Amino acid sequence: MSNASAKKKRKLEETVDTPPTRVDDKTLVLISDSKKPKSDRVTKLKSKFGLLKKKPSDFDPEKVSCWEKRERVPFMFLSLAFDLIAAESGRIVITHILCNMLRTVIATTPDDLLPTVYLAANEIAPAHEGIKLGMGKGSYIIKAISEAFGRTESHVEQQYTQLGDLGLVANGSRSSQTMIFMPKPLTVVKVADTLRLIAKESGKGSKDKKKDLMKALLVATTDCEPLYLTRLLQDNLRLGFSRQTVLAALGQAAVYNEEHSKPPPNIKNPLDEAATIVKEVFSMLPVYDIIVGALLTSGVWNLPKTCNLTLGVPVRPMLAKATTRVDLILEKFKDTVFTAEYKYDGERAQIYYMEDGTVEIFSRHAERNTGKYPDVALVLSRLKKPTVKSFILDCEVVTFNREKEKILPLQKLHDSFEEDLGYFQFATALTSNDIGELQEFLKASIDIGCEGLMIKSLYSNATYEPAKY
Repeated sequence: MSNASAKKKRKLEETVDTPPTRVDDKTLVLISDSKKPKSDRVTKLKSKFGLLKKKPSDFDPEKVSCWEKRERVPFMFLSLAFDLIAAESGRIVITHILCNMLRTVIATTPDDLLPTVYLAANEIAPAHEGIKLGMGKGSYIIKAISEAFGRTESHVEQQYTQLGDLGLVANGSRSSQTMIFMPKPLTVVKVADTLRLIAKESGKGSKDKKKDLMKALLVATTDCEPLYLTRLLQDNLRLGFSRQTVLAALGQAAVYNEEHSKPPPNIKNPLDEAATIVKEVFSMLPVYDIIVGALLTSGVWNLPKTCNLTLGVPVRPMLAKATTRVDLILEKFKDTVFTAEYKYDGERAQIYYMEDGTVEIFSRHAERNTGKYPDVALVLSRLKKPTVKSFILDCEVVTFNREKEKILPLQKLHDSFEEDLGYFQFATALTSNDIGELQEFLKASIDIGCEGLMIKSLYSNATYEPAKY
């Protein structure tokens, strides 16, 4: 743990001793010195969880788990793994901890692997489904903490101001109290399912319902669970690893799954190769539900065959690298046929046309924008040739003045709906390796309101690679 984190925890311990001024009748809490023994399961887990730091080759999942086969994975196990990661800064060690944590879940309760992955990645659903917690600045989390632990909102807010982390506030508040009637211990499944319920609550009274669901989870927490549950509610685990690290750990964990552990003969480094496979497959099909299911049933080595591009599920878009000089382009693409296209000042869009005529439009971040651009969906349905049954377009949506034949600024894009229909066209392009022609083409693109040129190889290394440059 960093010195700053340790100071915050000490500071919290000094402030949480102030007794709460309100305990409502819905919160069954008893103020005490909290020195009663921890539960046997927590004690066992805390005595073993340091083993997660071992190299995967030296790790034995059976020595860490303290729950029966097929029994739901305790949320405490995940929280302790997070606590272990919080004290680390090295990517390799963090990946080892995540890998061994996931291996333990696979070895004991494989059905819980999916919710474990979701929580480790700090997500609750695929991005394109648009299901988000959306708790904002945390006012309703503060209400939930105050009611769950019998504190006033002003006291919670004061501590939040001092510590800058609601998770630490919740942890300190919980540590100074104990329950009269302790609820059932939280499980990974219970937390993941409840987070989805919170995200889906809408309509009249939804904020209070969200708050009550959060409160019910907080009341059941113990030890370090309030810290990480609160951070999950805030969409910020603050642990210094990304989704890519979770995907790499998932691939490595799958290598050790006895049922599908044997790699193909041409694989020299199975752990690295498995991590790469999972990350590449996720770029093509960013849905944990499908990937985790395929890993468990047919293994990581078959993942590219079982998880493919799927109509209606946005891929992570291919990216571009910026350069400022035409001569650098010629140098990079020497002996390669390439084309230069106008780079339009608009919004990146992935458009999916399904065989039943349904059109879905997604942003570069997989947010569903179909309702945002009804004119685009209408035009594409009209302009596609009759022989085309389905397609995927990675394109730029721009606003175009048809009378002046001029692209309008990006700000005007959001005003272009049914009453101002645009039309579909391919990007203006030039295939040339003449520096003079390219300079003129670049100038022409800027003159009509574009941002520059996009350079694309036509034959060599010309495939579309999601999430790659």
